[in-house]
Amino acid sequence: MRASSFRLLIAIAAAVPCLSTAQVRARQPAAPLTTTLLVPDRVWDGVGDAPHAGWAVLIIGNKIVAAGPRSQISAPADATTINLPGTTLMPGLIDAHSHVLLHPYNETSWNDQVLHESLALRTARAVNHLKATLMAGFTTLRDLGTEGAGYADVGLKQALNQGVIPGPRLFTSTRAIVATGAYGPAGFTPEYQDQIPQGAQEASGLDQMAQVVRDQIKHGADWVKIYADYRWGPNGEAEPTFTIDELKEAVEIANSSGRPVTVHATTAEGMRRGVLAGVATVEHGDAGTPEVFKLMAQHGVCFVPTLAAGDAVLQYGGWKKGTDPDPPAIVAKKKSFKAALDAGVTICNGSDVGVFSHGDNAREVEMLVAYGMTPLAALRSATSIDAKMLGMGDKLGQVKDGFLADLIAVRGDPTRDIAAIRNVQLVMKDGTIYKQ
Repeated sequence: MRASSFRLLIAIAAAVPCLSTAQVRARQPAAPLTTTLLVPDRVWDGVGDAPHAGWAVLIIGNKIVAAGPRSQISAPADATTINLPGTTLMPGLIDAHSHVLLHPYNETSWNDQVLHESLALRTARAVNHLKATLMAGFTTLRDLGTEGAGYADVGLKQALNQGVIPGPRLFTSTRAIVATGAYGPAGFTPEYQDQIPQGAQEASGLDQMAQVVRDQIKHGADWVKIYADYRWGPNGEAEPTFTIDELKEAVEIANSSGRPVTVHATTAEGMRRGVLAGVATVEHGDAGTPEVFKLMAQHGVCFVPTLAAGDAVLQYGGWKKGTDPDPPAIVAKKKSFKAALDAGVTICNGSDVGVFSHGDNAREVEMLVAYGMTPLAALRSATSIDAKMLGMGDKLGQVKDGFLADLIAVRGDPTRDIAAIRNVQLVMKDGTIYKQ
């Protein structure tokens, strides 16, 4: 056989399978969309002052196509009707401050998780954490730092999006950013300190800050998280880390890529610098003052108070909640949270889960109520307000025509008794039922 003929046969053989595959793909009909009619006792839409009795919700595929009085909704003949007596149907809950690659500190300390648990072990745990969170009715998470687990959150997000594992929608921030020398694990001898893996990515100065922000974006960060202060004072007290100019550099770069910035800040000065730099949210705010909360309100910066984390850590240390007097840290937290409410700051729900057990995310929403919010206000923070903060206010957080079908049904009426969110009867994410 001549070489030219042989090359022609090879070319034909290579082309035919590709052509055949394309033809088969073109002939395959699209999978039919499933249609589901959910009929609870009542529907809370994520924004209203009270649930709507006698409403139903029609879902086709992954979208809500109708929400209103049952008598006014005409379901197709092939629709699956699910009756949910005794329940309130509402938007899936959102936790805007999570760490899916951590597990409770009373099981293993933070230092030991970072230094002694392998990436494979931590990722395997995270798969279970994500499932537990979804089963608890939380259909969206913002994860704020892998705490030494690199970019594993991005891989987990890909697995969730591809349907490999069950879990909430995930917004990632990868490694998070800390000032050089401010974070941990710490306390090692000077000879070895620079060789100890850190729980976040270090940066110093404008050039390094710019490089690190772009590096995390390159690796898949949806949000950029920065520690605006940390416990690195002369006696271990919390002090600001980055200058306003460094924070502004990060915000300008992140925002130009379409990504927001959040700051960990427990001191009033750390909070102030973050606000003036243009961040979207402030996390924790333990020592926030009336003045700094007013500044946040003026600049439209959201507050994620993470009430449950400190509460859990103090109980690990021996505080018997409900029996012992409130420790000074709890007294201060209640005071700062009241100052935030009084200032009219937008409160978002985020628990810092990972410090305590995944699947117990409702703990934060309950504490928002215990610390002064109404059940309705706390539920809005965990649904429509969080969705808007995440840039998904036109897709998530409401039971409304055209929105994504992230829905839960809970027994009872959580707008009256917030504890009802613990009794989840149905979980639907993106139109798929995961719990019934």
